[in-house]
Amino acid sequence: MLFSDKDLQQIKSHDLDTDNIQQQIKNFEQGFPFVDIVKPAISGDGVVLCDDKDIEKFTQIYDAYAKTHKIVKFVPASGAATRMFKDLFDFASTGNMNTVAEKTIKDFDKFAFYDETKSNDSDIINNILNKYGNMPKGLIPFHKYKNIAKTPVEEHLTEGAKYATSGDKAYLHFTVSPEHRQNFNELLNRVVPFYESEYGIKYDISMSEQKKSTDTIAVNLDNTPFRNPDGSLLFRPAGHGALIENLNDINADLIFIKNIDNVSCDCSDTVKYKKLLAGILVSVQSKIFDLIHKIDNGNTDIETVHNFITNEIGVKLNGFLSMDEYKDILNRPLRVCGVVKNSGEPGGGPFWVRDKSGKISLQIVESSQIAPESKDIMKESEYFNPVDLICAPKDYNGNKFDLTKYIDENTGFISEKSKNGKSLRAMERPGLWNGAMANWNTILVAVPASTFSPVKVVTDLLKDAHQVK
Repeated sequence: MLFSDKDLQQIKSHDLDTDNIQQQIKNFEQGFPFVDIVKPAISGDGVVLCDDKDIEKFTQIYDAYAKTHKIVKFVPASGAATRMFKDLFDFASTGNMNTVAEKTIKDFDKFAFYDETKSNDSDIINNILNKYGNMPKGLIPFHKYKNIAKTPVEEHLTEGAKYATSGDKAYLHFTVSPEHRQNFNELLNRVVPFYESEYGIKYDISMSEQKKSTDTIAVNLDNTPFRNPDGSLLFRPAGHGALIENLNDINADLIFIKNIDNVSCDCSDTVKYKKLLAGILVSVQSKIFDLIHKIDNGNTDIETVHNFITNEIGVKLNGFLSMDEYKDILNRPLRVCGVVKNSGEPGGGPFWVRDKSGKISLQIVESSQIAPESKDIMKESEYFNPVDLICAPKDYNGNKFDLTKYIDENTGFISEKSKNGKSLRAMERPGLWNGAMANWNTILVAVPASTFSPVKVVTDLLKDAHQVK
């Protein structure tokens, strides 16, 4: 495919080259293969269940670890919250009442942003959209405490102080859209002194933007490059999976990952189970490091190593391997993922997945990655992944892994969108917690639904988790 000089300059401005673009177009043409799911991960077969004694034990392990290691809380923050307000925008543009708009008007005084958007007129929906319709979720008031309304950013500051401190310092990293960065900084400059005084700690807060090199080209329905009215190519952000690059830039011993909108008024369960997950990660990581050193020194046998990999880190092997092959499996980034019981129709979640070599491992799989003929297996799933991850990004010698080397490039998502009234096809890179971490070692732990309270539509803020008692 030939590109003009102008195209080549535009491609270069995204830190890409024509080989990258040709591969993306090839992905559009061929699509991505379905994941070979073997069975769902369930209680006792892939999902670890913990009792109160386990929580106490692993909390103590994590608390001791945090005193001497660097902990970072990584928060993917969205761009404008247009999806959260989609139904309100629909009502404002058409005048057709929908259930979300109706409930928003009926319970308007229960929202934390009530005082900021109320007025003498009755145009509640437009007041909300004019104030917050183009803001990111992180900056929208979610919770009302007496006379103080708190944003998700502030709730993450609270969580950071309670479970993600290194000594007397809490490191937080937000990924933000460039157009909202100044607003994030303004909020943080205003509120951080209060939270530092409240919790007796110091915050070290950093931000990054999704890298342009992770953008993907958009194509027409015939898979030729989509062009804007001025003839330029259209590039789009490649979804949350692109954030593996941002995660890779963080220097830490342990990283918590939690979405910006997954906060609640009472974070006590969140704190309890975050420390549980982190303690499990620290404990298993210590065993892995010890086993690798024994392999290096010739102080262990194949059966011991084989059994550990099979029983401890969610990998089922197709026969015995060499010590070098076992070491390669052990010496990878490690993650512990909290999973929540399905309460409705099961979709994507944790599954045992077979790769091309026959190795079966624990993976987080999106429903769109599952072949139609495997949907019956999906229906048997007990859990879903609420994006509740603890990551160990360093090896047994204390060196950072290059996380980009553990991505499954054969995973991704293609969807149909539109631009200026014209249909197009868009592509997202492997998701952060599935394809982008496909070659990590994974441990799944059951956590209660009380730790999962995302806000996908504005009326989710009326649920108990977001209403201060």
